Formats: sequence, structure tokens, C-alpha cells
Amino acid sequence: MKELLLNIDRCVGCGACVVACMDQNDIYPEKGTPAFRRIYQIEEGEYPNTVIHYLSAGCNHCEDTPCIAGCPTGAISKDPETHAVVVNRDLCIGCHSCALACPFGVPRYDLEDKMYKCGLCNDRVKAGLKPACVRVCPFEALTFEEPNETQGEKELKHLAGIVAASHKAV
Repeated sequence: MKELLLNIDRCVGCGACVVACMDQNDIYPEKGTPAFRRIYQIEEGEYPNTVIHYLSAGCNHCEDTPCIAGCPTGAISKDPETHAVVVNRDLCIGCHSCALACPFGVPRYDLEDKMYKCGLCNDRVKAGLKPACVRVCPFEALTFEEPNETQGEKELKHLAGIVAASHKAV
């Protein structure tokens, strides 16, 4: 099963993934619909030895999918073919239970208070194409591939650093 992977060492925070996602999904932040992907800047170290990392974050399409468990109407499901976590907006009642269940703050709500989120460009993936964010990433920081142990170890190392940095006393 292919997964959306981020190599944080390659991400330069250019935002191409955010723009591609907005274009692919007809998202207009100026009309009140926030983007599915966000770029976070993480600073490590102390002056003069500082490093800045960028984190392109979107839905992780979790294996255990807490958002699915939190949805009382069955509006969120996992595609059996691609394993993408997708939303049926016709079933969404806007209760925000999925947002409370998601540890990553992924679910977004439109002006009608209906949830929407990254669907991993499910139609593109089913057609054998890469998700839009992966297709445009100029430094191949985002990839869509079979995960391997090395990638998983790298992600855990960086996530541990991000968590540690975010919990430092100011």
C-alpha cells in the first residue's frame, strides 16, 4: 500500500504543495475555505547554531483512523483500494466530533459547517497518478510510495524533535 511520505530534510517550505492542493480541490481561502495542507516552520538549536526545518502537513490517512471512530454518521470512511480516508459531505452533520478525535487537527469546516479534508487525491491515485501535492514538489520532499523502515525511522526522529521543540519552556 502506497503512502504519502515527507522527507523533512528536503522540504524548503516553498508552498507548492499547498497551492497544488488548493487548485486540485477548488479551495479558495479568501472565500472562507482553508487549505488542506499547511507549512510549519520549526526552529532548532540556539543562536548562533540554529536550523530551520519546514513541515508540510496534511491528513496522515491514519491506519487506525480516529476521525472515523469519532464520526457518529459514518460520513468518514477508508477507501478499500487506496486506503485514503475520505468524506461523504452529504452525511456530515457538522458536529465536529471528527475534529475532536483527530490528534493532528486535520478536519476543516466550510461556511456550511460541513467537514472537508484531504482525500489523498483519491481519483488521481485510482487512475495511477500521484497526488497533486507530490506531483509538484520541486525537491521531492513529498513522495507517494511504499514505506520502508529507513523512512519510518527518519520520520519518528524528526517528529520527536518537533515535539521536543514545541514543549520547550520559553
